Amino acid sequence: MTGLDKFLDVFFNAKVMAKYLPDILEGTLVTIELAVLIVVSGILAGLVLALVRALAIRPLNWLIIFVVDLFRSLPPLVIIVLIYFGLPAADISPSGFVSTWLSLALVLMAFSEEIFWAGITSIAKGQWEAARSTGLTYGQTLMNVVLPQALRLTIPPLTNRTIAITKGTALGTVVAVSEILGMASSAVSNS
Repeated sequence: MTGLDKFLDVFFNAKVMAKYLPDILEGTLVTIELAVLIVVSGILAGLVLALVRALAIRPLNWLIIFVVDLFRSLPPLVIIVLIYFGLPAADISPSGFVSTWLSLALVLMAFSEEIFWAGITSIAKGQWEAARSTGLTYGQTLMNVVLPQALRLTIPPLTNRTIAITKGTALGTVVAVSEILGMASSAVSNS
């Protein structure tokens, strides 16, 4: 057997591929479900926090800043392990899927809140004043004038962050989530 034959047998073995393809496809579906849940819940929670922060209620802003800084500074793997192994001490036993979803959604929430907040604060003060001079309330100004402009500015950094967090779904293998990387690793070790 030549070097090329060995290489092809190890990396392009059709029998092994056919045997483990259904498992890898199942892992792909789990990864997609997890990624969609993380992105939707993380971005929505981040937007809500940014809008609440825009209300300028000082004690609430301090709490939001603390939570956001905490989840931005902790590694996602640490958060996954804390939720998966720590919550059972409080009689809450989330599955590996739920632990991964909550952890990565909290991390994305923290980053997206900062992104949305930066978008909101980047809108010129004149936009706020012009909207208020037409009789719009603070909330109407925020929702109808400022937020649409801010959302346009937040698309590139949010896209970058969602791609990065989607790649982080592989961290779920630590708590037995059978996503695509876990299924592929299992197939490699079994074959």
